[in-house]
Amino acid sequence: MKRALAALLVLTLAAAAGAFVWQAADRERKYRGLLSQGDAAVRDGQTFGAIENYSGAIVLRPDSMQAHLRRGQAYRQRGEFEAAARDFRTAADFDPSAPRPLEALGDVLYQRGRFAHAAEAYQARLDLDERSVETWYKLALTRYREGLIDAALEALAQTVRLNDSFPEAYYVMGVCQREKGRSADALRSFEKAVALSYGLIPAREELAELYPSLGRSADALDQLQVIALLDRAHVERQVALGLAQARSGHGELAVLTLGAALERTPDQPMVYGALGRVWLDMADTRADALSKALDALERVASTPTASSEMLMLYGRALLKAGRPDEAEKVLQDATARFPVDPDAYVAYADIAEQRNHAAAARTALTAYGAIVTSEPDFATRASRIGRLSLLLDDPAAAVAWLQRAANAGLGNVSVLVSLADAQLRSGDRAGARTTIATALDKEPENPTLLELARKAR
Repeated sequence: MKRALAALLVLTLAAAAGAFVWQAADRERKYRGLLSQGDAAVRDGQTFGAIENYSGAIVLRPDSMQAHLRRGQAYRQRGEFEAAARDFRTAADFDPSAPRPLEALGDVLYQRGRFAHAAEAYQARLDLDERSVETWYKLALTRYREGLIDAALEALAQTVRLNDSFPEAYYVMGVCQREKGRSADALRSFEKAVALSYGLIPAREELAELYPSLGRSADALDQLQVIALLDRAHVERQVALGLAQARSGHGELAVLTLGAALERTPDQPMVYGALGRVWLDMADTRADALSKALDALERVASTPTASSEMLMLYGRALLKAGRPDEAEKVLQDATARFPVDPDAYVAYADIAEQRNHAAAARTALTAYGAIVTSEPDFATRASRIGRLSLLLDDPAAAVAWLQRAANAGLGNVSVLVSLADAQLRSGDRAGARTTIATALDKEPENPTLLELARKAR
C-alpha cells in the first residue's frame, strides 16, 4: 500500500513538473510571439498596435528589459515622450549593464529639452563604454544646449580623439570656439569640417560669416558660391550670393546671378528685391540702372507683404528719380510696416526734413533711437533732433538734445550756437553765457556768437 502511494506521489509530482514546464514554455512562446508582432507593427508604421503587443509581452514578462525598451521606442515614435522616458528608465533598471536604454533615455530627454537630465543619461551610458563616439557627440550637443560651452568642448575633444573623421563634430566644435571668441580655432574647425564633408552647408555658412571679419572677403564669396551650387532648390542661396557679389564690387555679376535665379523661380519677390537693391547701388555709374531698380522694386513694394526694407529701398529709388511726393509717402509707409527696418526711419526723416516737415522728421529720428541697440553716430542724430526742435519752437527739447550731442563729443561751434540759442529761448541766460564762452574760445570773431553774446547780456 505504501509503495503504491509513493508511486502515485511520484507520478503526480512528475505530471505537475511537466505541466509547469509546458506552461513556462507556452508563456515564453507567447512572449516571443508578442515581441515579433510588435516589431512587425513598428515596421508597418502601426505604432499603436506595436504598443499593445509589447504591453502584452510585459504582462507575461514584467521584468523584460527588451519589452520595455521596444515599447519605449514605439512611444517615442508617437511623440509620447513621457511614456517613452518611463519605459527607458524601467529598462535601464532591469538591466543596468545595457547601454541602449540609457542612450534612448538621453535621446528622449534631449528632445523634450531636459538637457541636464539627458547629459546624466549619456554620461551613465559612457560609464559602461567610453568608446562610443556617437554618445560623446550627443553629450557635447547636450552640454552646448545647456550653455556649458567648456564642457561641450571637452566632450567634442573626446569625440574627435575616437574618430578624427567626424565632420559634424568639428562643425559643433567651431560653433563653440566661435562663442568663446576663439576665431582662429573656429576657422580651423569649420575648414576641417568642410574638408571632411564637402556638402556640409552649415559649416560653409559659418565660414562665409567668419571670413569677412578676418579680411578674407574673397574666400567668403567662394563659400557662398559653393553653397548656392549645393542648394539650388532654395532661392535664398542665390540671393545671398548675388548680394555678396554686389558688396564685393561685382554688380554686373550679381545681376547675372540674380537673373538666373529669377529664370528658375519666376515672380519671386525676394529675387526682385535683391535685383532692385543691386540696380539702385549701380544708379550712379550706369544710365539704365535707376529705371531697372524702379521696375524691380515696384514689383515688390506693390505687394501687401512687402517688408519695411523693400519699401525703404523703393522710396530711395523714387527720390533719386525726382519723385519726392511719392518717395515721402512710400518712406512713411516703410516706418509703419512691422518689423520696421531702422534705416527706414532715417530715410523718412531725411526727406521729411528736406520738405520742411520738421515734426515728422523729429518723430522718425526719435523712433530710430528707440529700436537700435548700438548707434555709433548718436551725436549727429541728437543734434538733428535738437535743431528740429528749435524749428518747432520747442526750446526745452532742443536744449536737452543739443546738450546730449555736445556731451557725446559733437561740440563743434555749429552745435554750440544752436545750444546757446535754445538756452536763451528757454530763459537759461546763465547757461547760454557759458555755452557762448566755450564757443568763442574756438571762434572769437564768429558774428552769430557775438550777436548771441549781446542778447545773453
